[in-house]
Amino acid sequence: MRFVFRNVTTAFALLPMTLAASPYDGVYKQTANAECALVGVDGGALKIEDDIFYGVEVQCRMTNPTDIDDMGATLYDMQCSGEGTSWSERAMLMPDADDSGLYMIWSGYAFRYDRCDSP
Repeated sequence: MRFVFRNVTTAFALLPMTLAASPYDGVYKQTANAECALVGVDGGALKIEDDIFYGVEVQCRMTNPTDIDDMGATLYDMQCSGEGTSWSERAMLMPDADDSGLYMIWSGYAFRYDRCDSP
């Protein structure tokens, strides 16, 4: 019984690592000449990590992911807060055709962000 308990414990210890990874995790340029080292400020970059979107003075928890058939896209409920207020919206995320960037569509707007190079 001890062997089984140790394996179950190991499995649960590894579970958060496998669930936390998202295909959209990364740092993305707001503009072509954005500073990738500066996340969450004007002229800097945006970041997605562990299902949290970090924008300019805002962060959104990305919940209830729903795959969109035959598009390679995911629809999320976004629970956002910033500048002293909170709100909820839906957003669709989709990698671009060559996987070098990200499309984000929400609230009547469509954005394309290039992925920042890894340090």
